[in-house]
Amino acid sequence: MSNNSISVADAAQNLSEKTGAIATEAQGWIANNGLNILIASAVGVVIALALLGIRALGCRMVGRVTPGTDPRWPILFARVIAKTSLFFIILVSAQLVAEHAETPPAILQAINFLFVIAATLQAAIWARELILGYIQHRAGADDGHGTLSSAMGIVRLLVTVALFAVAIVVILDNLGVNVTGLIAGLGIGGIAIGLAAQGIFSDLFAALSIIFDRPFRRGDMITFGTFTGRVEKIGLKSTRIRALNGELVVVSNTNLLNMQLQNFAPLQQRRALMTFGTTYQIAPDLIPQLGEELKAIVEKQPNATFDRCHAFQFGASSIDFELVFHVEGTEFTAFADVRQAVMVEMMRRFAELGVEFAYPTQVTFTAAPDGRMVMPYPHVKMLAEGECGNEGQDEVPRARASGNGHG
Repeated sequence: MSNNSISVADAAQNLSEKTGAIATEAQGWIANNGLNILIASAVGVVIALALLGIRALGCRMVGRVTPGTDPRWPILFARVIAKTSLFFIILVSAQLVAEHAETPPAILQAINFLFVIAATLQAAIWARELILGYIQHRAGADDGHGTLSSAMGIVRLLVTVALFAVAIVVILDNLGVNVTGLIAGLGIGGIAIGLAAQGIFSDLFAALSIIFDRPFRRGDMITFGTFTGRVEKIGLKSTRIRALNGELVVVSNTNLLNMQLQNFAPLQQRRALMTFGTTYQIAPDLIPQLGEELKAIVEKQPNATFDRCHAFQFGASSIDFELVFHVEGTEFTAFADVRQAVMVEMMRRFAELGVEFAYPTQVTFTAAPDGRMVMPYPHVKMLAEGECGNEGQDEVPRARASGNGHG
């Protein structure tokens, strides 16, 4: 206990002696170099005023920005400059003029020591502001502080801790402290924290992926898995999506990005594929004519563009056609209105042309004992009457065969 007291007293005495020596040396330096000190001080004041003017310009540019807007690169650099501290400006001026004023070594060493601390901390502040501004720029005007406000808070904390930890290590290294053990301890601690919070960091990085890759934004209509809905909120760990039925679906960001997503927000036009069938009684010359008729019907609709219409197969009970057209716009309701209008006009025009839509049907044919088809032909009635007049005879055997057609 007494040894510790003696050590503290010795340290205090040594510090007092060093401080007195520096003060004595400073007095002698001021007395012998008054003119040089005045010139250096004037130059230092000019440099400080210039740096303060640059900082004021950055603050003015930042003040003109409307809150919530997307920060551009000039604004990002202005925000970085606006974060310049007065302590750093003073030490920059002192460092630039100290060597030209025949500064004593002890005072010069003190200025260098303070400048290293100020420059390192200022570099960390600038780097933090630049990184956070870039993330906000990538997130967009409404995503940086709205949909991802919680994620941005965690990112801000992590960036601040990481940068200032590096700054402290750099300062200690410049002061001659052995930082190898400290770096190793920080590395082991980081690994432990990473393993303990693996799920949280996984969702955090997924949120950052949403910021930078922008697979979707708030308000976009997306489809993932078997769900379709509109994105309401993108958080740090999960994304909330309002499904078409009205329920709120909460999905982990990691799981969401592992799925195949369909985003309907960038949709510029919608493609309509309509299949229909006509009866086999259609005149062959009408088959190619239907394409021209449907082209005229489609082009009458607003924002609709005809693509093609062809017969593509002989179906079981119909000749099948494909009609393809496009509707400009993103709203599904407008697309559905155009598609419905096309269907109504098709029904009207087909009725005028005498073209009938096919539907699944089945016709029964009846054969006579000798194998001749007798139904549904007109003379079957005579044959049936003749058979009914033969009383006492065995019933005529009939074989039935089924086929597909329109009847």
